[in-house]
Amino acid sequence: MSRIVVLGGGESGVGSAVLAKSKGYDVFLSDMGKISDEYAEVLQEWNIPFEQGKHTEDLILNADEIIKSPGIPATAPMVKRISERGIGIISEIEFAGRYDSARKICITGSNGKTTTTSLIYHLLKEAGLNVGLGGNIGKSYAYQVATEKYDIYVLELSSFQLDNVYDFKADIAIITNITPDHLDRYDHKMENYVKSKFRITRNMSSDDCFIFCSDDEITIRHLDQIITKAQKLPFTQKSEVAQGAFVQGDKMIVRYKEQECDMYLQELALGGKHNVYNSMAAAIAAKVMDIDNEAIRNGLATFQAVEHRLEKVLSIKDVLYINDSKATNVDAAWYALECQTRPVVWIVGGTDKGNDYTSLLPLAKEKVKAMICMGLDNRKFHESFEGIVPEIHDVTSAADAVKLAHSLAVSGDCVLLSPCCASFDLFKNYEDRGRQFKEAVRNL
Repeated sequence: MSRIVVLGGGESGVGSAVLAKSKGYDVFLSDMGKISDEYAEVLQEWNIPFEQGKHTEDLILNADEIIKSPGIPATAPMVKRISERGIGIISEIEFAGRYDSARKICITGSNGKTTTTSLIYHLLKEAGLNVGLGGNIGKSYAYQVATEKYDIYVLELSSFQLDNVYDFKADIAIITNITPDHLDRYDHKMENYVKSKFRITRNMSSDDCFIFCSDDEITIRHLDQIITKAQKLPFTQKSEVAQGAFVQGDKMIVRYKEQECDMYLQELALGGKHNVYNSMAAAIAAKVMDIDNEAIRNGLATFQAVEHRLEKVLSIKDVLYINDSKATNVDAAWYALECQTRPVVWIVGGTDKGNDYTSLLPLAKEKVKAMICMGLDNRKFHESFEGIVPEIHDVTSAADAVKLAHSLAVSGDCVLLSPCCASFDLFKNYEDRGRQFKEAVRNL
């Protein structure tokens, strides 16, 4: 019996362990931190031995293969020891793909991947298809392969999840865009990060489709460096394309093979230029999956925004509160500001990932009346935006940020949480940050 060791006891790791157990492997899971009660119960139900708060080398280095959770960097001491031993390291995605014959629509990108993934899932589900949602969103892909039976999976894949895929193959691969992000995990080299994103196109055949944004400079710059047999389907707001999607006047037009689907931009459920891109990518995928035009239009018109992504929380005395906690980088915050039509009280801050805020300055000058910095170290925001934004304040909690925003905003304004930064200085994760913001708004 082959031995599988799983590093990391979160959603990805526990799902991988369950799948390995269901396939008859000798399984062991190890986590340097504390495993939540919820996940510990799952491991116990499946009789999977595990440890937490430590890595025991004797129980790990005897593995035939290691499944590493995406949050663990290659520089972690135990990962280095595993590599020195020559033990293969794979991702949950790679492992689950071995046991999954369903068609797979896989989405990556620096911004927009969660929205695009959710849109595609919504379109396919509303069309009556037997479809699962997983990867970096929802339930673990591996856990679903072990316990469910779907004909299609829509998978959001981060660069970290793609780093350890080798034989996994997408039937439809989408890159929404590529902007500098997570460079601390890639030796601060953009080239390494880009290569990681393009791993989504590995092993694709001429029957498969690669969907990408032809307006994204970094994607286009690297497109000719990849070798793929897949049909290339661009989406763009700048020109007409023979196959793919484009904007013409007030319409979005999708072309695939001999079929064409159009839709008025004002009918899209999601506003903002960036969401037109997301909608185009989703619509192309839907056409490839042979969804009819009426179902595509209806799905794009009825979709509800993803939690923590430009999520409208409440309107209080005509002040709109928006939760965009998932905006953990500069580009995501740019999109959030770009689509605002009201004066903005902007809540920012968190763990800086080497951000350059230059691209935000024109939008901030035009739209932001006040800035509230919610972080332990806000110096960079002050240095970048003083003289651009009329007033800048500092707080150290979501509750204080919302109270202050409430006092600064007047009728017709919006309060926008779009932090530009990771959340780990004051919060568990971006979800925790977003939920604390929403709770504080509801308590006003």
